[in-house]
Amino acid sequence: MLGNHQTQVTDVSVQAFISTRAYLNMICESRSLLLKRINAKTIVKKALCLSATVLTLPLLSCSQDPVSDTTASDAATDTTPGTLEITANGEDFVRQGFTDKDGWQISFDHVYVTLADITAAQSDPPFEAGKNQPLEAAEKVEVASPVTVDLAAGDADADPVLVTEVTDAPSGRYNALAWQMVAPTDGPSAGYPLMMVGTATKDGETLPFQIQIADELAFNCGDFIGDERKGILTGAETAEVEATFHFDHIFGDGEAAADDEINTGALGFEALAALADEGEINVNSQDLEKQLTDENYNTLQTVLASLGHFGEGHCVATPFTRLSSVHWFFRLPFI
Repeated sequence: MLGNHQTQVTDVSVQAFISTRAYLNMICESRSLLLKRINAKTIVKKALCLSATVLTLPLLSCSQDPVSDTTASDAATDTTPGTLEITANGEDFVRQGFTDKDGWQISFDHVYVTLADITAAQSDPPFEAGKNQPLEAAEKVEVASPVTVDLAAGDADADPVLVTEVTDAPSGRYNALAWQMVAPTDGPSAGYPLMMVGTATKDGETLPFQIQIADELAFNCGDFIGDERKGILTGAETAEVEATFHFDHIFGDGEAAADDEINTGALGFEALAALADEGEINVNSQDLEKQLTDENYNTLQTVLASLGHFGEGHCVATPFTRLSSVHWFFRLPFI
């Protein structure tokens, strides 16, 4: 009985081997015909496939030489440095204007913001804002010098404003972004990290305003969230990372429900309109601290800390002074 059983197992193994070889021959024959059309010299592939089939039974497909054309796989592993554009975006709220939670129609002429010590990083593991974790940066690019941009520049459909670009940025996925909002030493917003200039209208009353914010903040952001993926730099191409500013956090959004979080947590323009003098608002942070109620001033401080985003991705904001500020969490892994 044992001998018959061994014979049956051997017969089954041989049949399996023959069937598998026949199947592989069929695959290799089809592949050979395709390769003839691509390159006549590759006709030897069939012979190599048949040899491989005899040598190792578990092999279920033929190996394939790399093709000369660039494929998606090739692009994903291309480590050639490229250009990383760093942009700033005030969104449609700034470019097109909007109605705030109190019914004021706000239009911006200028929104000056100054960014410095910008760091875009490829973090591994991914950095999550608010998790009290250090950011492990496998690769990073840094721009230290302050740059002032006007988020309201251009027409209603303008692209985000270019802050700067790095032309030798390492390829890869930039999934963390940090910057400091600092006071410039010169220019139209000298002395103020954030300056908003425009008009607000409600019930036939129009108030020109100039609001100068002196708070210097460091924003540390996790991965970009948005409709269009940003931050993936492939080969010698160009990619973009975006410092996004959500001004609806300050003023609220008239299109949202009154009990929506965007409105319940916002300051709104009404509190600022109460500070108008001779038909206009011209205030800085010192004025706001003195003239706003304690509740409204505390609300303003809270919403300023939520102003910066990476698209819709959240950030952690911390106050700082220029002499003591450091991006302590950005570090290259030790080898």
